[in-house]
Amino acid sequence: MKIAIVYYSGTGNTEAMADIIKDKLSGKADVSVIDPSSFGPSDLEEFDAFAFGCPAMGNEVLEEDIFEPMFASIEGNLSGKKIILFGSYGWGDGEWMRSWEERCKNAGAMLAADPVIAQEAPDDGAKADLEAAADALAG
Repeated sequence: MKIAIVYYSGTGNTEAMADIIKDKLSGKADVSVIDPSSFGPSDLEEFDAFAFGCPAMGNEVLEEDIFEPMFASIEGNLSGKKIILFGSYGWGDGEWMRSWEERCKNAGAMLAADPVIAQEAPDDGAKADLEAAADALAG
């Protein structure tokens, strides 16, 4: 199984989450970590499943300069794709993740697990949720 982890991280918190997913998938899948600036619709055919990560930015939205344009470019091609979502936040209540999850469902993506959010750096609870989501993605 080929899995792509595509994420944006401004402070390193979402990167730490991506590393937890990557470590959990080690030995279970062929994992590629991809910068969102070099990921597009044609890449969706190369992988069996996807872990998308982005922190909350501004008024609880996806990062607007790199991640959002990439995600908007692939959104119409997510139907039937197995995905998980993850990201960190520093304020708010997770509205950005609920909105992002709804977008993915509306696009027909198959969410393998509930999205995982962490306030700032991932704590033990977020780590356990990320590992469970990674297992569900690979399963």
